[in-house]
Amino acid sequence: MSEPIVAIATASGRGAIGIVRISGHALAPLAAALCGGLRLEPRHATLTSFLDRHGETIDRGLAIHFPAPHSYTGEDVLELQAHGGPVVMQLLLARCLEAAAEGDSASGRSRLGGLRLARPGEFTERAFLNDKLDLAQAEAVADLIDASTEAAARSAARSLDGAFSREIGVLAGKIVELRLLVEATLDFPEEEIEFLERAGARQWLADAKAQIEAVLATARQGVLLHEGIRVVLAGQPNVGKSSLLNALAGAELAIVTDIPGTTRDKVGETIQIEGVPVHVVDTAGLREAGDAVEAIGVARSWAAIGDADAIVFLRDLTRIGDADYDAGEAPIAARLAAAAAAGRVLEVFNKSDAAAPEQIVAQDAQALVVSAVTRAGLETLRRALLARAGWQAAGEGVFHARARHVDALQRAGEHLAAAEAHAGVGDQALELVAEELRSAHDALGEITGAFSADDLLGAIFGRFCIGK
Repeated sequence: MSEPIVAIATASGRGAIGIVRISGHALAPLAAALCGGLRLEPRHATLTSFLDRHGETIDRGLAIHFPAPHSYTGEDVLELQAHGGPVVMQLLLARCLEAAAEGDSASGRSRLGGLRLARPGEFTERAFLNDKLDLAQAEAVADLIDASTEAAARSAARSLDGAFSREIGVLAGKIVELRLLVEATLDFPEEEIEFLERAGARQWLADAKAQIEAVLATARQGVLLHEGIRVVLAGQPNVGKSSLLNALAGAELAIVTDIPGTTRDKVGETIQIEGVPVHVVDTAGLREAGDAVEAIGVARSWAAIGDADAIVFLRDLTRIGDADYDAGEAPIAARLAAAAAAGRVLEVFNKSDAAAPEQIVAQDAQALVVSAVTRAGLETLRRALLARAGWQAAGEGVFHARARHVDALQRAGEHLAAAEAHAGVGDQALELVAEELRSAHDALGEITGAFSADDLLGAIFGRFCIGK
């Protein structure tokens, strides 16, 4: 039996309401001690006084008892809703631990032996272990709490409701069907007469691969909603990187002057574009550093560029053709060549408001031309950033996903492709087909937690807030 746990389930700080949550077994004696002997009706909010050991009132609020298994964790759950001051919450938490250790007047034993403070995410972990949620739904709980945009919140809610899990369940069910047929044939080889041909395995595998690709595409959109896009503004000093950051953010975040090298460290802000979090970082101008401090800033700029999903290589339209400026562009372009080949670089020409018309016309027709001052071209830039990250307009079917989900789907697809290749050989490769199907099934099982290592669970739930 799991030890009973207790935690403050609401955010730290002052609030109108604060909640202390307890999960365990046989919580009625503890509830009676906290509520002055009052018997709580299951799943009904009861107005009561919360008492200390001397019978004095700590606060007055609502107590709700959720008997197992009809509770969030699948165990008995007691929620105490009081006023949300930090002192009140701490007093109520301490009283829960104290009352649990006290002897019950009827039996003489402690009311709830072993009650301890909950670890981060432990309530949701118990919900998963007690089959109240699968692992994808459990992760969606944290994602819903952490959502930074409306689109992210809605997609997390869909995953919590089981949309993602149902998609995985359908895929897994199809794999199980063929696994059963393949393994039955292996068990009775005398019945083996061109099994793969008769079962239409090749077409079945092709259809399953197509389904995984469709789910994978949706999952990638979910990852973007969850993790966002890291965008770095890069270029020489005074090309308008800080002004562009301010324009994108709609706030004066970075200092803007005509002095080269004003920005000496990274300045970042998270903005929303079509509901996708975009983490924009302004960096120090890329040039030969004039002093040790600037050299550190330039080194940090290149480090940020290396980690970015998209790099805006910002260029100054008013200085193109200037010998010194063009000479400074060449080494930056050379160093960004590998990232450009990988599709991570977006060339953007700034200061269209101050440039001569012939300078604008001279640029490639596909070039992005903007003005951080007038904000001309900014909407086109926003759309281009999303497209560079692989975002498609979010429909109602997008569910929240994580990088590990995408990895598992990719591995499942690879195993199905291998099974398809073995199936092309014929029934003599039936064992290899069976093994690849098993591996594909296992990969999908990692998403919902059907097959999960303890260290994976620890990593997932350890990132939750305490009390959830």
